[in-house]
Amino acid sequence: MIKRIVANIKTNDLSKANHFYQDILELDVLMDHGWIKTLGNDEEAKIQISFAEEGGNGTEVPDLSIEVDNVDEVYDKMKNAGFEIIYKLTNEDWGVRRFFVKDPFQKLINILSHQ
Repeated sequence: MIKRIVANIKTNDLSKANHFYQDILELDVLMDHGWIKTLGNDEEAKIQISFAEEGGNGTEVPDLSIEVDNVDEVYDKMKNAGFEIIYKLTNEDWGVRRFFVKDPFQKLINILSHQ
C-alpha cells in the first residue's frame, strides 16, 4: 500500500520556495538538508495522481494542484506579491473555485477550493 507521494521540483536555489510556498501557502519546513528542503504540514491527505489531456476549460495541464480552504485570500496574496496569474480566479462547472499561477520555478500551479 502506498503511504505517501512526494512532488520534487528541481532548483539551484532552495530559497526561491520561501515566499510562495511558506509565506503565502503557509507550509512548514519538514526537512532541510541544505541540498533538499521539504515543505508540508501535519494534515492527512488522500493520495492522488491525475492524468489529463488538458487542465479543464481549455487550459494547460498544471504541474501541481493545491487545495486550500481560502482560495480568494491566496489569490489576493499571489497577485499582491507579483506572481504571474495565468488563469484568473474562476468558479468552474465541476464544483471548484480556482486559479493558475506560475511559481518561482516556472511551474504551473492550480490553486483551488471545492465549492
